[in-house]
Amino acid sequence: MKRRDILKKAGVGAVGLGAAGLALKPRKASAKKVYNWKMVTTWPPHFPVLGEAADYTAKWIKEMSDGRLNITVYGGGELVPPLQVFDAVSSGTVEMGHGASYYWAGKHPATQFFAAVPFGLNAQGMNAWLVAGGGQELWDELYAKFNLKGWPAGNTGVQMGGWFNKEIKTIADLKGLKMRIPGLGGKVLAKAGGNAVLVAGGEIYTNLDRGVIDATEWVGPYHDSKMGFYKAAKYYYSPGWHEPGTTLECMVNKKKYDALPKDLQAIIDAACAKSNMWSLCEFEAKNNKYLKELVEKHNVQVRQFPDAVLAQLKKYSDELLVELAAKDPLTKKICESYIAFKKQYDEWNAISEERYAKLKHL
Repeated sequence: MKRRDILKKAGVGAVGLGAAGLALKPRKASAKKVYNWKMVTTWPPHFPVLGEAADYTAKWIKEMSDGRLNITVYGGGELVPPLQVFDAVSSGTVEMGHGASYYWAGKHPATQFFAAVPFGLNAQGMNAWLVAGGGQELWDELYAKFNLKGWPAGNTGVQMGGWFNKEIKTIADLKGLKMRIPGLGGKVLAKAGGNAVLVAGGEIYTNLDRGVIDATEWVGPYHDSKMGFYKAAKYYYSPGWHEPGTTLECMVNKKKYDALPKDLQAIIDAACAKSNMWSLCEFEAKNNKYLKELVEKHNVQVRQFPDAVLAQLKKYSDELLVELAAKDPLTKKICESYIAFKKQYDEWNAISEERYAKLKHL
């Protein structure tokens, strides 16, 4: 009995010593690498919706990564000028950027298709093309040439046609007009005899107020009210033929992105998708309220472009797409994909969304 008790105690002791031994062994470090990145934007710091989308994207990435990927956001001009975001991210000076891809038409004409095409896809159509119609793969192919990876990270919805200090009654009224209008819309205006001017968001009001430009487009009632354009222009035109569903972008330096762990890559993807939905919802929820305020409080005169003017602008837009497709093989490939998708989208839309919209008159 004593012998058994001794052996039993010895066994318990051995187990205890073994456990103690394991406890004394140094553990492998469980902490994962922390990444501290910078994001530059084309928007003024914390700008409503657009700048906020960049702020929120950084916030969501930090939360989802449990602090492993921390992004400091810089508004336009705080670290680099607004229209140098593309170069800063491409070169690796910073890791991320936020803006709209039509600002980079000088880098490659096809960038404009991933923001807005005059008389093109609306927000729902753009998301469908990018997510399920092959658009994202084409975007990846294009941006890889510049060491970039881009995502849809917001949408304005159908925009307003812009602010003017004179009424637009015929296409001739656009001749000689100096208007702040980016992307393909600006090239269509040029075909109509106007002068397209590219000005960063934070500089538009001053240019309009001082007469440097005669007219400007921006987004829609919510944003335009915040920008105070009603103080500098009298007429507010509809619809936004030039930007029927403008996609905002988040871009990342591709080498930096490829070097991230797969879970952090997925987190960036998810945060951009959330930002894409959030931005559109913000605009859609607030535009009508602010339109009423512009009309009833600030006596803004809302006008519609005459059908004859829109028809001529549409003709110019169609000509422009043909010219663009002839520039280089990749632009042709992207243009053809966009046009083909829009055709099938419009056919379905005609018997779904358009017919449903008519029910509001019942």
